Amino acid sequence: MKKHIPNAITLLNLSAGLIALTFAFDDNLDMAFFWVCMGIFFDFWDGFAARTLKVKSEIGLQLDSLADMVTSGVVPGLIMYRMLANIQENQEIYNLTPETFYMGLVPFLGFVITLGACYRLAKFNVDTRQTDSFIGLPTPANALFILSIPMITKTTDFEFIETFYSNPYTLVVISFFSAFIMNANIPLFSLKSKNKALKDNKVSLLFLGIAAVLLLLFKYEAIPLIIIFYILLSVIINYTSKKAVS
Repeated sequence: MKKHIPNAITLLNLSAGLIALTFAFDDNLDMAFFWVCMGIFFDFWDGFAARTLKVKSEIGLQLDSLADMVTSGVVPGLIMYRMLANIQENQEIYNLTPETFYMGLVPFLGFVITLGACYRLAKFNVDTRQTDSFIGLPTPANALFILSIPMITKTTDFEFIETFYSNPYTLVVISFFSAFIMNANIPLFSLKSKNKALKDNKVSLLFLGIAAVLLLLFKYEAIPLIIIFYILLSVIINYTSKKAVS
């Protein structure tokens, strides 16, 4: 019976992603953000349950990627599409017309994120280097980054930040960068603890501590900062490790 527990949690991740999709279709990006967060929460605990119960399986690995494809792949792509499409209301600001923008292909460029996530998840399943760490930004982290953008534009007190994230050219660049960074050959540390030893988890604890402080200080605006800090910290760790070995 216990072997089905992790898979059931994975299906909760998928269910949360499907609910997020329905809210995204209705342009309710607040609730889409909430349900993606719920999906990522379940995504963490299914792996934890599988390791704790010692019931890791091949079907669980494939099921996890399929669920992540919806929650952390399709949803952020659709959210980016919605953000780009909604800019039609401000076309005059950017000298755009329905013929050149809304009725064109630009909003569909948001689905580059979905394509990048799909390739990332497929590669993860066959890449033996990613058992204890990641190569490229994990799709849940990328999904949080993308879904934080509409939340930032709605809640920020800084006009320049709202202007920056409301620019269609910025959003297109973010879409392509998102697909790139998920598949970049950059080793990133994992937050999944293998044991209870403090020395083996000090990097994760440092990151989580700083992330918590940033969230308290900046709320939604902290999410892109946390993702950038995660990447930079991983690069620094990789550099210092190579230097120590040499």
